[in-house]
Amino acid sequence: MKTSKKILSGLSVAVLTTSLAACGGDEYEEAALPEEPTGYECDDWDWDDVTESYYCDDDRSPHYGSYFLLGNLFRSKSALKNSSTYKSYKSNGGATGSVSNGSKSGSSKSGLGSGSKGGFGG
Repeated sequence: MKTSKKILSGLSVAVLTTSLAACGGDEYEEAALPEEPTGYECDDWDWDDVTESYYCDDDRSPHYGSYFLLGNLFRSKSALKNSSTYKSYKSNGGATGSVSNGSKSGSSKSGLGSGSKGGFGG
């Protein structure tokens, strides 16, 4: 009987841990998105996973169906995709590249396997 209780207790902990980890992942993804646009007559901005930008989904807004990216408003998805702003944004990694904590070219490597010289004795 004691063994059954230990197994059930361990199983409960595993399920709880998995559930909490799944919730934490959702929070991270939302936190990684750029901030919603402000200062436009649109009360409902939605994230478009394909273009990695916001679009106005407020059918009462004069900007309904417009896309917002890096401070620019585009009247349609095709206008967004044809813009040099969008092409540059996507070539730099899109939302994940723009939210990262630094530039790729400015990174430095050190430690084991980095190819750096030095260490003990010079």
